[in-house]
Amino acid sequence: MTIPDVRRDAARDQPPSGPFQGVLVADFGRVLAGPYCTMLLADLGATVIKVESALGDETRSWTPPQRDGESTYYLSVNRNKHSIVLDLKDPADLRVARDLAARADVITENFKPGGMARFGLDYASVAKVNPDVVYASITGFGTAGGAELPGYDLLVQAMSGMITLTGPQDGDGYRSGVAVFDVMTGLHAAVAVASALYHRALTGEGQHVELNLLSSALSGLVNQTGGYLLSGSVPSRLGNDHPSIYPYAPFPTADGDLVLTIGNDVQFRGLCDALGLQHVAVDQRFLSNTLRSAHRDALRPILTTRLADRTAREWFDLLSERGIPCAPVLDVAGGIDFARSIGLEPVVTSGDGDRAMPGIRNPITFSRTPADYRLGPPTLGQDGDAIRAWLQGTSRNVAESMTEEGQPA
Repeated sequence: MTIPDVRRDAARDQPPSGPFQGVLVADFGRVLAGPYCTMLLADLGATVIKVESALGDETRSWTPPQRDGESTYYLSVNRNKHSIVLDLKDPADLRVARDLAARADVITENFKPGGMARFGLDYASVAKVNPDVVYASITGFGTAGGAELPGYDLLVQAMSGMITLTGPQDGDGYRSGVAVFDVMTGLHAAVAVASALYHRALTGEGQHVELNLLSSALSGLVNQTGGYLLSGSVPSRLGNDHPSIYPYAPFPTADGDLVLTIGNDVQFRGLCDALGLQHVAVDQRFLSNTLRSAHRDALRPILTTRLADRTAREWFDLLSERGIPCAPVLDVAGGIDFARSIGLEPVVTSGDGDRAMPGIRNPITFSRTPADYRLGPPTLGQDGDAIRAWLQGTSRNVAESMTEEGQPA
């Protein structure tokens, strides 16, 4: 389904392919949740204009690591975008920002609540001149009692209960190794924008969609928050064990850990058969998942002793051939290499020339409208002249008015 009736003329003929071809996104977000959302939209054909202050997105300075002096954090979530520097306190720059907002199909922002209103760029103000705009606001803790709280992922991990669920059973809680709720909120934001665009295609109506990290976190904790609400049981850390399933954890082998994810009784009997532990499969303590969970302290040493006979890779090959779900514990490099080995082609190159950058492929595969990796992450303000020329009407199309280096064509 296409949405030509509600696309902006200025962006309709843009070169990229994808389901969001012709959708113009004004991205006033920074750091991770908003930029991750807009990168996904850009991969799928949207023209994304990233609005930055003179200092740039904070992640431009978040190092190490870096590539050729640029922050890899910034580079990892900003491909396929165009950058313009605007000082919203400067009247001339503010006019440019308002002109852009008036033409955008989608606006994303993660200012503190009320921040965009100071510049007349909030939804209510923009909708007066652009009534069918889809306007996505991302905050840390919503716009009511948590409006003044800063929206950092680690704070949300702490206040959602995530840290009480992560780490050793006897010891301090751990934060996640990635800003998981920023990423989750970015995904939710992309779903929200796509849903609002579909609604607009049907009705011609724009709308304001709001997201916050804490709500995404509580939703994303799924069975943990659900378990509390439905049973009154407050979950706690179990190390690498699962609260409801066993064996569902890493186990040591001859050379490293192997994760077993045995989710039902058939899989457990298959595991026991593959390990030569047929007597364990009929042990009254282990006949069901509920019993295995209750008697995990008895089952763990039996499995650990047997798994010590081979390497993690040897067990992975042997068990996988029998359909037993398991995996060796790899580092990030190993994870990418494994994805390559099974034909997933996880790495793509965006842009070309000096701005060609490797990155992780957009995880969505479309049979008709594939993702596109036309542009490397922009340098700060690299497209400012071209964007201004387009807004002033001297260039017909913002995407066509810029080369991949961001200079006016």
